[in-house]
Amino acid sequence: MSPALTTYLALMLAIVLEVIGTSALQASQQFTRIWPVLLMAVCYAGAFYLMSIAMRAMPVGIVYAIWSGLGIVLISLVGVVVFKQALDLPAMIGLGLIVAGVLVVNLFSKSTVH
Repeated sequence: MSPALTTYLALMLAIVLEVIGTSALQASQQFTRIWPVLLMAVCYAGAFYLMSIAMRAMPVGIVYAIWSGLGIVLISLVGVVVFKQALDLPAMIGLGLIVAGVLVVNLFSKSTVH
């Protein structure tokens, strides 16, 4: 597997684990349900480990920008679909701007792995 593919795969898996962990945090009902709390802890630990793999090839700021940006968008979608939370127009515009920012970083920055 190429280094670029390994880096992006680790980063994408880190984002997925972070979204699962944040969903489990919501489901834990303020740490009163043990199984969601345990799932959250395992997912966050895995997410940070996988982020560290991505940081071998990309600067920390770029890794964190992609991780947090896509994580925000995905957890917002989970909130809408799973937790029946509503997003208003300004929230959707803001999320669109986050996606645009992630695309600019990945498509035009020389700091990412290609």
